[in-house]
Amino acid sequence: MDVALIGAGLMGRPMAERLKAAGHQVHVYNRTREKVMDLENAGLHVADHPDTAIRAASCVILMLADATVIGELLLTRPTRNHLAGRAVIQMGTIGPRETKWLQQEILLEGAEYLEAPVLGSIAEARTGKLIVMVGASHEQFVRWADLLRCFGPEPRLIGPVGQAAALKLALNQLIAAEVAAFGLSVGFVEREGIPVETFMDILRESALYAPMFDNKLPRLLKRDYANPNFPTKHMLKDAELFLKEAGADGLDTSSLSGVRTVLINAIERGMGQDDYSAVYNAINPPA
Repeated sequence: MDVALIGAGLMGRPMAERLKAAGHQVHVYNRTREKVMDLENAGLHVADHPDTAIRAASCVILMLADATVIGELLLTRPTRNHLAGRAVIQMGTIGPRETKWLQQEILLEGAEYLEAPVLGSIAEARTGKLIVMVGASHEQFVRWADLLRCFGPEPRLIGPVGQAAALKLALNQLIAAEVAAFGLSVGFVEREGIPVETFMDILRESALYAPMFDNKLPRLLKRDYANPNFPTKHMLKDAELFLKEAGADGLDTSSLSGVRTVLINAIERGMGQDDYSAVYNAINPPA
């Protein structure tokens, strides 16, 4: 199959490589073309414009930062003129209301639309072990499941369009809350003179433990947030999107509002491009 992948960033790039390894012809468009030029050496086609990639493909995968960027790249003329007869699979993190709006726009152009946001990081993207959550009809899920298995072994049909997007947001806000809470506890025990390993030993034996704590602990202790798995600026984007969507549902989101403040503080310290564990420097400023 000829597949266009629009947005070859931290996650999109290894996903494009997975598609190529599975035998698909992959046409990549990235707004910063210089970052993906080397993919041509691996047999992928690098397009100068979204139109070029879309015209060459029967399926278009979106791995873009937000719904605004999707609109700018996909829903302006003449790009949207080339969508007819194609399938558009939205795999980034956007809100349930945004994905339903996008579905309506795509359908108006005579194209098929489904969502398949993923949970996992760069390592899982490279090895095809992402958790793929699908918002689609049952028929669409059956039709596209084999393609989605390039990214994760067992794609899951969550429900109609909008429900997979909502589930992904719920998971991402939990990630933001966990790293902020963990960083606060680590900073506190450090300042109270308690060995962090003592804290970790007890934490690992308890029901409170999450593997993410050990994954992020070396970054916190070394204050090394380079080579991000997920940048702080994107975590803030997802937190703000969750606040908007959950607030519209009548939920009390004050707990996440505090995490949002910490994320903003980290970005103001120049850590927007760093791994989201950089919130630790906002929570526990270095001496």
